[in-house]
Amino acid sequence: MSGVDHARRQILAWGAAMAGVAIAPGITLFDLAHGRPPDEPASRSKRWGMLVDVNRCASDCNACVAACDKENGLPVTKTATSAQWIRKIELKDMRGRAKSLPMMCQHCAEPPCVDVCPTGASFKRADGIVLVDRHTCIGCRYCMMACPYKARSFVHEPVSDQSPDVPRGKGCVESCTLCVHRIDRDQIPACVEACAATGHKAILFGDLNDPGSEISQRIAAVATRPVRADLRLGTGIRYEGL
Repeated sequence: MSGVDHARRQILAWGAAMAGVAIAPGITLFDLAHGRPPDEPASRSKRWGMLVDVNRCASDCNACVAACDKENGLPVTKTATSAQWIRKIELKDMRGRAKSLPMMCQHCAEPPCVDVCPTGASFKRADGIVLVDRHTCIGCRYCMMACPYKARSFVHEPVSDQSPDVPRGKGCVESCTLCVHRIDRDQIPACVEACAATGHKAILFGDLNDPGSEISQRIAAVATRPVRADLRLGTGIRYEGL
């Protein structure tokens, strides 16, 4: 075998090995080339999303916020700089009628946070979930400025007592992950589960790509809209009664 052939084989072997190396959680070089790496639950055949019925969302209920904090190891007692992945906001229409709704990362099809990230730390999974790789995040906070929903937080203080399913770190930006660790285990997000437990059932979760799913059928049957539809970001979170 010539030296050239041997070197070529080494390069090909290195490339095949690197195809399965994760460059960020939930995405690999193989994923970039083929869209669905081996043993990876994310699939372009699915588009996970939520439908929030603001008529069912009670202004005095914070079950979704509490569940998110507990599930992801966020501080219960909030300060001005505390991370918050989901928050309740109050809106009033022109007639003065109040609406209460949860606001979180909208998991856009065209996420501005991903566009401005200089390191690729902000990325969108194949199934539409927008995430942050804390190992790549340099804390520049460009994504926070680009997000029109103010859905991202910066971790100012050291983090302790972390959940092994939800890695966090000082100096990183973070936001709602749709409880991706639960989704990959065929479970629903913690906020959806908590809302259902209260009896309000204001948040519906499911596959937006499946016309037979409950969420798709609901969206087809009633008037729904994204927040800031004018931006045309293709959000994965939609609202009914807004």
